[in-house]
Amino acid sequence: MNTATTTLTLHEGFFARRNWYDWLFAVIVIAGGLFAFSRYGAAMDVYEKGILTCAVPFAIWLGWFWRPLRTLMLLVAAFALLAIVSYQGDLKRAETVFWLKYFLSSQSAILWMCLLFFMSTVFYWLGALVKGQGDAMEGLGSKIAWVAVGMALIGTMVRWYESHQIGPDIGHIPVSNLYEVFVMFCWMTAGFYLYYEAQYKTRALGAFVMLVVSAAVGFLLWYTLVREAHEIQPLVPALKSWWMKIHVPANFIGYGTFALSAMVAFAYLIKQTAGETRWYKLVPLWLLGVVLCFEPIVFRQSPGAAAGGMSSYWAVYFGISALIVGSILFGRRRLAERLPSLEVLDDVMYKAITVGFAFFTIATVLGALWAAEAWGGYWSWDPKETWALIVWLNYAAWLHMRLMKGLRGTVAAWWALAGLAVTTFAFIGVNMFLSGLHSYGTL
Repeated sequence: MNTATTTLTLHEGFFARRNWYDWLFAVIVIAGGLFAFSRYGAAMDVYEKGILTCAVPFAIWLGWFWRPLRTLMLLVAAFALLAIVSYQGDLKRAETVFWLKYFLSSQSAILWMCLLFFMSTVFYWLGALVKGQGDAMEGLGSKIAWVAVGMALIGTMVRWYESHQIGPDIGHIPVSNLYEVFVMFCWMTAGFYLYYEAQYKTRALGAFVMLVVSAAVGFLLWYTLVREAHEIQPLVPALKSWWMKIHVPANFIGYGTFALSAMVAFAYLIKQTAGETRWYKLVPLWLLGVVLCFEPIVFRQSPGAAAGGMSSYWAVYFGISALIVGSILFGRRRLAERLPSLEVLDDVMYKAITVGFAFFTIATVLGALWAAEAWGGYWSWDPKETWALIVWLNYAAWLHMRLMKGLRGTVAAWWALAGLAVTTFAFIGVNMFLSGLHSYGTL
């Protein structure tokens, strides 16, 4: 009897905390799901219907769990629907309708995402380094990051629609190639950061986390330039599966949170060595310089580059990277003052890795099931699979040492930072230097 009463009280408390906006949001999501079923149900297979059925309560729960997402999801849906209605089934209207051409076509929205993430990074760094205006600058950086996430999601939704307008056999969820997954990586990493920013009531980490997002944007712009990667292409046979709709997003929740944890670990090391004057004690800074210069060195050959030289695009990127490293070097005491305590940084790092590991585990299992359907076996030691296993083992060991041996502090931070190198190679290094069954993702 007591147990039943306690359970009833807990449920009453949960629903009692819902306000009118929560219930309105739930009604809109349910109505959207029912409309999708009535309009497109005939074109869905049983798996796709199952995904849509699960997506409706999950979206409601997500909006209730973190309330800012309610407004974000509703605005993304509204602007995506405006774009779809504006197309009127004719993709050529993207060149004649003002808001499609400059804001709401998939490529326009994604380019706005790129610009806004760069702007957000700049304002976060101004807030971190400029005295007297820190809170205002970081607040502006946070607001711009929210808009950037919104534009990324609008671009993704509209691109999904555009792919179906090109041809019924071409339409697919936009998570099938490097261009599309880099967009997803950017908004997922930023989205998780914004959540932790709200939870811990500090914006000081934005300067660090947005660096990895801006680096991804830098690659995305270059990849678009040299490969015209924004062009929508038909799926290769192996990707024509409903597994892709859940495996890839789960995978990139892992990649995004692992990257976030690494940048928090970098902030931890900066705060810890803020008072150091000996150059050999500032290893984290030199390491950041190497990481930021990685892209211009590896991808230097692009249009405009002389033989054996570097294109103007990567030369500018290299210069900005050097400026960032120099700013951190000379402003590290100011940065350390604005950063939260080492205990908070350690906690954010741990929680980010925990979330990432859970979803990466799910993604790995889903990938094995997909491989069995596509290639006839759950595991084939393909380079991508092998490096996914290495990533999983790395973070499994990190969490084991944390939970069983009390791993904390400097060692944990260095390990998380090294994990970014392992994850980056699994994410893009395999596509660059190795081949295999996942060769459809090569550069």
